[in-house]
Amino acid sequence: MVDIATRVYNHRWKLDPIVRSLLDTDFYKLLMCQSVFRNRPDTHVTFSLINRSDHVPLARLVDEGELREQLDHIRTLRLARGESTWLRGNTFYGKRQMFRPDFMEWFENLRLPPYHLERRGDQYELVFEGPWPEVMMWEIPALAVLMELRGRAVLGRMRRFELQVLYARAMTRAWEKIERLRRLDGLSIADFGTRRRHSFLWQDWCVQAMIEGLGEAFTGTSNCLIAMRRDIEAIGTNAHELPMVYAALADSDAELAQAPYRVLADWHEEHDGNLRIILPDTFGTKQFLAHAPDWLSGWTGIRVDSGDPVEGAELAIRWWQSRGEDPSEKRIIFSDGLDVEVIEALHARFHGRVKVGFGWGTLLTNDFRGLVQGDRLAPFSLVCKAAAANGRPTVKLSDNPNKAMGPTAEIERYRRVFGVGAQTPRPVAV
Repeated sequence: MVDIATRVYNHRWKLDPIVRSLLDTDFYKLLMCQSVFRNRPDTHVTFSLINRSDHVPLARLVDEGELREQLDHIRTLRLARGESTWLRGNTFYGKRQMFRPDFMEWFENLRLPPYHLERRGDQYELVFEGPWPEVMMWEIPALAVLMELRGRAVLGRMRRFELQVLYARAMTRAWEKIERLRRLDGLSIADFGTRRRHSFLWQDWCVQAMIEGLGEAFTGTSNCLIAMRRDIEAIGTNAHELPMVYAALADSDAELAQAPYRVLADWHEEHDGNLRIILPDTFGTKQFLAHAPDWLSGWTGIRVDSGDPVEGAELAIRWWQSRGEDPSEKRIIFSDGLDVEVIEALHARFHGRVKVGFGWGTLLTNDFRGLVQGDRLAPFSLVCKAAAANGRPTVKLSDNPNKAMGPTAEIERYRRVFGVGAQTPRPVAV
């Protein structure tokens, strides 16, 4: 096992680049990229960094030169032969050849497009523009770089024994969480923590701890590189990016209202089984389900990713019942801001009523809260989202208005088109 504290103390980034492979990304990114490559390859998009925790002054903490070095390094990466073989020949969700030959040929030759980086006060403006299949692959590595550079800025001031004790405390905290989780009968949980992890080495350690501590209850990781190296399942389906871009491309209010279902119709043609998980909250879960076509009720399950998770899950159960479906045969995946206490409570309420799953993210792979003076290693909410498509702004409403994104006038238009009424704000911690 890697001695992370010593590695951090002695590290030089060329030995430990933050992103060391194009596979150091989330599995859902590759699945979505293949769908976009097939259905919308010529769409021109803009992705932008958004620091929702503006009290964290990234431009004062992270050196611009080092940030550019890391981003430039990512642009040199190409898929290695063994990585390509794994994608081409491995079985994912019981399906062989998940990735089509034409997509694999394109991916094997991909180099990420240029970026625009500029300091704006205490924050960075980081923008990526170009063809959608290329630009979308920047999201996860860009977030991982900024999160880890912020951590390195703090760790670089610490001495050897301080680092050893810090990581010992963080490991103890993570293991105590795992000990609590293994008391839950029928638990099903995966690592979703790539985008806002403390570091690659730390995420890999957390995954190994989950493998040993939880056994079959640990279903896999969203991180493709770690899944390949640790010989475990790669986990993921799709994200808000797809309906956000499809909606921006709509030419009328009527087309806009149908955009979230058009996304899933395209997905329906490509995938079956466990990949048919609905993410309904991009423009409001209640409204999405109320107008959903009947064929969607036959899908495997729903991911609850914003708003009150209990309300979201109960709404999903009532929707399945209203469509003549048996909720006990359906899967609900919780993935928003999870930590042990929330997982325990949700498992207790819904286990047995539905097939419950958890995608545990930031508070698995980046819980250093209170371990450094001034809480300078506490996780924060950083995202990189599609901001425009073919020159039109994108919008996300969410079930939590504090996560809404887009120009004010467009947000109001989307609220009108999708019939979104009053919403209850919830804190956005991570």
